[in-house]
Amino acid sequence: MMNDRLRALLIRHEGIRLMPYEDSVGKLTIGIGRCLDDNGISMAEAEFMLANDVDWAVAEVRNVFSSEWPTWNEVRQNAMVDFMFNLGPVRFGQFKKMISAIRAYDWPRAAWEMRHSIWASQVGQRAEDLASMIESGEDD
Repeated sequence: MMNDRLRALLIRHEGIRLMPYEDSVGKLTIGIGRCLDDNGISMAEAEFMLANDVDWAVAEVRNVFSSEWPTWNEVRQNAMVDFMFNLGPVRFGQFKKMISAIRAYDWPRAAWEMRHSIWASQVGQRAEDLASMIESGEDD
């Protein structure tokens, strides 16, 4: 049913907001009038956003570890992408000793740095899962 005129009309009336905001009646809204409080998002939309976010996280990790990335197995790549996904590039960059250990292929030291961080106390089992994947190169 969507046609170009309807799309333009809705954009003109709703506007486009790429960050969540409260609409005129206090409902959490995003995009072109999507009321998150009432409608949320669909599974397809969640999967679409996840795919975009994973692409972003992979690019960020590859930026940090450009020469090392191709030598890692899939388990270690997945662990680092999950870590970046969770932290974002600024907080990820604060793990200087872990990054240094990974560049030296010192996987036990990298895992130790992950396990003994404030982040680990904040995320619990996630930290142990990722540290184990980094250390062993295997998932459970």
